[in-house]
Amino acid sequence: MVAPVVLPRIAWGDPSSARRALLVHGLGSTGALMWRFGEALAAAGWYAEAVDLRGHGRAPRALDYSIEAFVSDLLHTRPSEGEWSLVVGHSLGSTTSVVASARDPRWTQRLVLIDPAIYLSEQQRQEVRDSQEESFAASSVEDIRAAHPHWHPQDVELKHLATTEGSRWAIEQTTPQNPSWDVRPEAAEVSVPTLVIAGDPEVYSLFHGDLVDEVLTNDNFSLTVIRGAGHSPQRDKPDETANALLAWLES
Repeated sequence: MVAPVVLPRIAWGDPSSARRALLVHGLGSTGALMWRFGEALAAAGWYAEAVDLRGHGRAPRALDYSIEAFVSDLLHTRPSEGEWSLVVGHSLGSTTSVVASARDPRWTQRLVLIDPAIYLSEQQRQEVRDSQEESFAASSVEDIRAAHPHWHPQDVELKHLATTEGSRWAIEQTTPQNPSWDVRPEAAEVSVPTLVIAGDPEVYSLFHGDLVDEVLTNDNFSLTVIRGAGHSPQRDKPDETANALLAWLES
Protein backbone atom coordinates (compact mmCIF):
# COMPACT_ATOMS: atom_id res chain seq x y z
CA MET A 1 0.00 0.00 0.00
CA VAL A 2 1.51 3.32 -1.10
CA ALA A 3 1.16 6.14 1.42
CA PRO A 4 0.45 9.42 -0.40
CA VAL A 5 2.08 12.71 0.58
CA VAL A 6 0.49 16.15 0.38
CA LEU A 7 2.05 18.15 -2.45
CA PRO A 8 2.71 21.89 -2.05
CA ARG A 9 1.16 24.15 -4.69
CA ILE A 10 1.63 27.53 -6.34
CA ALA A 11 -0.99 29.16 -8.54
CA TRP A 12 -1.73 31.60 -11.35
CA GLY A 13 -5.01 33.24 -12.29
CA ASP A 14 -8.38 33.95 -10.68
CA PRO A 15 -9.28 31.36 -7.99
CA SER A 16 -12.97 31.85 -8.80
CA SER A 17 -12.54 30.57 -12.37
CA ALA A 18 -14.52 27.42 -13.16
CA ARG A 19 -11.69 26.25 -15.45
CA ARG A 20 -9.08 24.69 -13.19
CA ALA A 21 -5.81 23.19 -14.34
CA LEU A 22 -3.15 21.12 -12.60
CA LEU A 23 0.48 21.43 -13.81
CA VAL A 24 2.82 18.50 -13.12
CA HIS A 25 6.57 18.94 -13.69
CA GLY A 26 9.23 16.48 -14.79
CA LEU A 27 12.08 14.70 -13.02
CA GLY A 28 14.52 17.05 -11.33
CA SER A 29 12.23 20.04 -11.79
CA THR A 30 9.63 21.89 -9.69
CA GLY A 31 6.14 23.28 -10.05
CA ALA A 32 7.59 26.76 -10.46
CA LEU A 33 9.23 25.69 -13.73
CA MET A 34 5.75 25.18 -15.20
CA TRP A 35 5.27 28.95 -15.03
CA ARG A 36 4.91 29.40 -18.80
CA PHE A 37 1.80 27.22 -18.78
CA GLY A 38 0.51 28.94 -15.65
CA GLU A 39 0.84 32.38 -17.20
CA ALA A 40 -0.69 31.35 -20.54
CA LEU A 41 -3.65 29.65 -18.91
CA ALA A 42 -4.24 32.52 -16.47
CA ALA A 43 -4.27 35.02 -19.35
CA ALA A 44 -6.91 32.85 -21.04
CA GLY A 45 -9.16 32.92 -17.96
CA TRP A 46 -8.04 29.73 -16.24
CA TYR A 47 -6.91 29.11 -12.68
CA ALA A 48 -3.78 26.93 -12.76
CA GLU A 49 -2.05 25.22 -9.85
CA ALA A 50 1.38 23.58 -10.06
CA VAL A 51 2.65 21.02 -7.57
CA ASP A 52 6.09 19.96 -6.43
CA LEU A 53 6.28 16.17 -6.76
CA ARG A 54 7.53 14.13 -3.81
CA GLY A 55 11.25 14.61 -3.26
CA HIS A 56 11.26 17.76 -5.41
CA GLY A 57 11.22 21.41 -4.39
CA ARG A 58 9.36 21.90 -1.10
CA ALA A 59 7.50 18.59 -1.24
CA PRO A 60 7.85 15.96 1.50
CA ARG A 61 10.68 13.46 1.19
CA ALA A 62 9.94 9.73 1.19
CA LEU A 63 11.55 6.34 0.55
CA ASP A 64 9.26 5.32 -2.30
CA TYR A 65 9.86 6.96 -5.70
CA SER A 66 8.03 4.43 -7.83
CA ILE A 67 5.60 5.58 -10.51
CA GLU A 68 2.86 4.15 -8.29
CA ALA A 69 3.89 6.46 -5.46
CA PHE A 70 3.85 9.56 -7.67
CA VAL A 71 0.44 8.52 -9.05
CA SER A 72 -0.96 8.03 -5.56
CA ASP A 73 0.01 11.59 -4.67
CA LEU A 74 -1.62 13.00 -7.82
CA LEU A 75 -4.88 11.10 -7.32
CA HIS A 76 -5.10 12.70 -3.88
CA THR A 77 -4.54 16.13 -5.47
CA ARG A 78 -7.93 17.43 -6.56
CA PRO A 79 -9.77 20.76 -6.70
CA SER A 80 -12.72 21.29 -4.39
CA GLU A 81 -15.05 20.50 -7.31
CA GLY A 82 -13.66 16.96 -7.43
CA GLU A 83 -12.05 16.88 -10.88
CA TRP A 84 -9.64 18.98 -12.88
CA SER A 85 -10.73 20.66 -16.09
CA LEU A 86 -7.22 20.05 -17.43
CA VAL A 87 -3.96 18.41 -16.36
CA VAL A 88 -0.69 19.36 -18.07
CA GLY A 89 2.23 17.01 -17.37
CA HIS A 90 5.84 17.18 -18.56
CA SER A 91 8.06 14.08 -18.87
CA LEU A 92 7.71 12.24 -15.52
CA GLY A 93 4.65 14.42 -14.91
CA SER A 94 3.16 13.01 -18.12
CA THR A 95 3.96 9.43 -17.09
CA THR A 96 2.16 9.79 -13.80
CA SER A 97 -0.73 11.80 -15.25
CA VAL A 98 -1.41 9.11 -17.86
CA VAL A 99 -1.62 6.45 -15.16
CA ALA A 100 -3.77 8.63 -12.92
CA SER A 101 -6.22 9.35 -15.75
CA ALA A 102 -6.41 5.68 -16.73
CA ARG A 103 -7.07 4.68 -13.11
CA ASP A 104 -9.71 7.35 -12.55
CA PRO A 105 -11.33 8.83 -15.69
CA ARG A 106 -12.99 11.46 -13.47
CA TRP A 107 -9.68 12.83 -12.21
CA THR A 108 -9.44 15.23 -15.17
CA GLN A 109 -11.59 16.18 -18.15
CA ARG A 110 -8.60 16.76 -20.48
CA LEU A 111 -4.95 15.85 -20.55
CA VAL A 112 -1.91 17.50 -22.17
CA LEU A 113 1.38 15.59 -22.22
CA ILE A 114 4.60 17.52 -22.84
CA ASP A 115 7.21 15.23 -24.45
CA PRO A 116 5.89 12.35 -22.36
CA ALA A 117 7.95 9.50 -20.95
CA ILE A 118 5.43 6.81 -21.91
CA TYR A 119 8.08 4.14 -22.45
CA LEU A 120 11.81 4.26 -21.77
CA SER A 121 14.21 1.75 -23.27
CA GLU A 122 17.31 0.86 -21.29
CA GLN A 123 19.29 3.30 -23.44
CA GLN A 124 16.81 6.08 -22.68
CA ARG A 125 16.86 5.21 -18.98
CA GLN A 126 20.66 5.62 -19.05
CA GLU A 127 20.26 8.93 -20.89
CA VAL A 128 17.93 10.13 -18.14
CA ARG A 129 20.42 9.11 -15.46
CA ASP A 130 23.26 10.82 -17.32
CA SER A 131 21.18 13.97 -17.76
CA GLN A 132 20.41 14.18 -14.06
CA GLU A 133 24.06 13.66 -13.15
CA GLU A 134 25.02 16.46 -15.52
CA SER A 135 22.37 18.71 -13.97
CA PHE A 136 23.86 18.26 -10.51
CA ALA A 137 27.43 18.59 -11.76
CA ALA A 138 26.69 21.86 -13.59
CA SER A 139 23.95 23.39 -11.45
CA SER A 140 25.07 27.01 -11.12
CA VAL A 141 23.18 29.80 -12.87
CA GLU A 142 26.23 30.37 -15.06
CA ASP A 143 26.44 26.68 -16.04
CA ILE A 144 22.74 26.49 -16.91
CA ARG A 145 22.82 29.74 -18.88
CA ALA A 146 25.82 28.51 -20.85
CA ALA A 147 24.11 25.20 -21.66
CA HIS A 148 20.80 26.86 -22.57
CA PRO A 149 21.52 30.42 -23.76
CA HIS A 150 18.07 30.67 -25.41
CA TRP A 151 16.15 30.02 -22.17
CA HIS A 152 14.35 32.85 -20.41
CA PRO A 153 16.33 34.14 -17.39
CA GLN A 154 13.55 32.94 -15.08
CA ASP A 155 13.88 29.39 -16.42
CA VAL A 156 17.62 29.54 -15.75
CA GLU A 157 17.09 30.78 -12.20
CA LEU A 158 14.32 28.29 -11.44
CA LYS A 159 16.29 25.36 -12.84
CA HIS A 160 19.13 26.31 -10.51
CA LEU A 161 16.72 26.43 -7.57
CA ALA A 162 15.21 23.08 -8.54
CA THR A 163 18.64 21.50 -8.26
CA THR A 164 19.40 23.08 -4.90
CA GLU A 165 15.94 22.56 -3.35
CA GLY A 166 15.23 19.03 -4.53
CA SER A 167 16.55 15.84 -2.96
CA ARG A 168 19.39 14.50 -5.04
CA TRP A 169 18.81 11.05 -3.54
CA ALA A 170 15.13 11.13 -4.50
CA ILE A 171 15.85 12.17 -8.07
CA GLU A 172 18.60 9.57 -8.46
CA GLN A 173 16.31 6.87 -7.03
CA THR A 174 13.47 7.44 -9.48
CA THR A 175 15.00 5.52 -12.39
CA PRO A 176 16.31 2.46 -10.47
CA GLN A 177 13.07 2.18 -8.48
CA ASN A 178 11.21 1.85 -11.80
CA PRO A 179 13.12 -0.92 -13.62
CA SER A 180 10.29 -1.28 -16.13
CA TRP A 181 9.28 2.19 -17.31
CA ASP A 182 6.31 1.41 -19.50
CA VAL A 183 2.84 2.96 -19.23
CA ARG A 184 1.73 2.09 -22.74
CA PRO A 185 -1.08 -0.12 -21.38
CA GLU A 186 -2.39 2.80 -19.32
CA ALA A 187 -2.10 5.16 -22.30
CA ALA A 188 -4.32 2.78 -24.26
CA GLU A 189 -6.95 3.08 -21.52
CA VAL A 190 -7.05 6.88 -21.30
CA SER A 191 -10.62 7.92 -22.13
CA VAL A 192 -10.38 11.72 -22.07
CA PRO A 193 -9.25 14.05 -24.90
CA THR A 194 -5.44 14.10 -24.80
CA LEU A 195 -2.92 16.25 -26.64
CA VAL A 196 0.74 15.28 -26.87
CA ILE A 197 3.09 18.23 -27.43
CA ALA A 198 6.35 16.57 -28.36
CA GLY A 199 9.87 17.84 -28.83
CA ASP A 200 11.55 17.62 -32.20
CA PRO A 201 13.26 14.22 -32.70
CA GLU A 202 15.95 16.06 -34.67
CA VAL A 203 16.82 17.89 -31.43
CA TYR A 204 15.80 15.41 -28.71
CA SER A 205 12.49 13.82 -27.79
CA LEU A 206 11.32 10.88 -25.69
CA PHE A 207 8.21 10.57 -27.86
CA HIS A 208 9.04 9.53 -31.41
CA GLY A 209 9.22 6.62 -33.84
CA ASP A 210 7.08 3.51 -33.44
CA LEU A 211 5.98 4.66 -29.98
CA VAL A 212 4.02 7.51 -31.58
CA ASP A 213 2.09 5.18 -33.87
CA GLU A 214 1.33 2.82 -31.00
CA VAL A 215 0.05 5.49 -28.62
CA LEU A 216 -2.00 7.24 -31.30
CA THR A 217 -4.04 4.08 -31.89
CA ASN A 218 -6.05 5.47 -28.97
CA ASP A 219 -8.38 7.83 -30.83
CA ASN A 220 -8.50 10.15 -27.81
CA PHE A 221 -4.88 11.18 -28.51
CA SER A 222 -3.62 13.81 -30.93
CA LEU A 223 -0.07 15.05 -31.55
CA THR A 224 1.73 18.33 -32.14
CA VAL A 225 5.51 18.46 -32.63
CA ILE A 226 7.33 21.68 -31.74
CA ARG A 227 10.04 21.98 -34.38
CA GLY A 228 13.41 23.08 -33.09
CA ALA A 229 12.54 22.22 -29.47
CA GLY A 230 14.06 19.50 -27.33
CA HIS A 231 12.65 17.58 -24.38
CA SER A 232 11.40 20.78 -22.69
CA PRO A 233 9.54 22.67 -25.44
CA GLN A 234 8.02 25.05 -22.88
CA ARG A 235 11.54 26.37 -22.30
CA ASP A 236 13.04 25.92 -25.78
CA LYS A 237 10.05 27.29 -27.75
CA PRO A 238 7.69 28.74 -25.14
CA ASP A 239 5.42 30.80 -27.41
CA GLU A 240 4.91 27.98 -29.91
CA THR A 241 4.22 25.52 -27.08
CA ALA A 242 1.74 27.78 -25.29
CA ASN A 243 -0.03 28.56 -28.57
CA ALA A 244 -0.37 24.84 -29.35
CA LEU A 245 -1.94 24.25 -25.95
CA LEU A 246 -4.39 27.16 -26.19
CA ALA A 247 -5.38 26.36 -29.77
CA TRP A 248 -6.22 22.80 -28.77
CA LEU A 249 -8.26 23.95 -25.77
CA GLU A 250 -10.26 26.26 -28.03
CA SER A 251 -10.87 23.63 -30.72
